[in-house]
Amino acid sequence: MRRMLVFLLVGVAAGWSQNAREILQRAENAIKGKSSHAILEMIVQRPEFTRRLKMESWWVGNQKALIVILEPAREAGNKTLKVGNEMWNYLRNTETVIKIPPSMMLQSWNGSDFTNDDLVRESNLVRDYQVTLAGTDTVEGQPCWLLELRPRPEAPVVWDRLLYAVRKADYLPARVDYYDERGRLVRSLLFSEVKKMGGRTIPTRWVMINRQKENHRTEIRLLQAEFDIPIPERMFSLRELERGR
Repeated sequence: MRRMLVFLLVGVAAGWSQNAREILQRAENAIKGKSSHAILEMIVQRPEFTRRLKMESWWVGNQKALIVILEPAREAGNKTLKVGNEMWNYLRNTETVIKIPPSMMLQSWNGSDFTNDDLVRESNLVRDYQVTLAGTDTVEGQPCWLLELRPRPEAPVVWDRLLYAVRKADYLPARVDYYDERGRLVRSLLFSEVKKMGGRTIPTRWVMINRQKENHRTEIRLLQAEFDIPIPERMFSLRELERGR
């Protein structure tokens, strides 16, 4: 009888884990797609200043990404390219290509609160983390599942724990809290302003808040987006990276 009870409890726990992974997968798929093209505005806020960038980006899953700065004029033409595990920056003014080592993937992207990893989608949460259902939460009035993510032993990730809130109504991400190995809340990513765009219903405003530095935050606004589209392979080449714009 005891053996049967243990079997049932393990089965229930496994079901919860599987269900949690499915929820995470749906939330990630909702905002990524197999491929995408977008026009974005980034607003970096600091106590001393506010800085705005306009960008155009192309992604293919977690494998390929190209980001081109369109505005302001002094930075227009600067680019970031990611292919597989390799990443490069192109600086238009000096016409130089800089390869970014893996050790710098968690460095700030262009002075923002988003990292290189965030912008080029190197990490894959479903692949790199073990996921369990931690409970429920409410974010901006929306009931959410609360998922706890812990890194797999072999995963090359820095965060010791993530708490990921997913809206029950539509499986859209609502908030992600990032904790370091000391259990400190380092940053939070908030999703809001859900709209129809590119044939999908998605959050169009993403705000990364630095929980360790007061009044440090970066906002990304999706101005245009299209998903699951063919993207020429040449877009993700070093030749394209060095091509003038």
